[in-house]
Amino acid sequence: MRSNLLAGILILSLAVNAAVLGTLGYHYFTKQPQRDSVTCFSTGDGHLYQSLGLTDGQLEKMEPLAHAFHGHIAEMKASMEQKKDLLIDLLQRGEDLDRVDALRREMAIIQDTIQKEVISHIADIKKILNSKQQEQFFSLMRQIMTYTGTSLPTPSGGNR
Repeated sequence: MRSNLLAGILILSLAVNAAVLGTLGYHYFTKQPQRDSVTCFSTGDGHLYQSLGLTDGQLEKMEPLAHAFHGHIAEMKASMEQKKDLLIDLLQRGEDLDRVDALRREMAIIQDTIQKEVISHIADIKKILNSKQQEQFFSLMRQIMTYTGTSLPTPSGGNR
């Protein structure tokens, strides 16, 4: 009887430890800085397009485009954050896995929509830029998307 009780306590302890480690691991990986779609257009103190030496006519086209894009992306990111919090709550409460999977699918749809919006936005930007600016734009995007430090490189040139 006593050995069964000790075995039960040991199994319960192991299950609690596994749950705690799983939760901590999940929080660790979800709170890591992510290179998401918005960072490829922002250099911390402004937007990437501002370092391309745009003409006034190009800026008139670019600024409303960027403003609308960033506003829409911010809404989708806020929705994603709410769903992440809900996912953690569902996992913590031990909810039905079908409900968890449905939420995961919703999150995947939002992420897919964000990626489509980014690609569309890049295509819209490309239409505004001349060939030299396009080359510089894509070069800067590559630098920013692969940069692993704590601050972004400072691009040269540009009038804003």
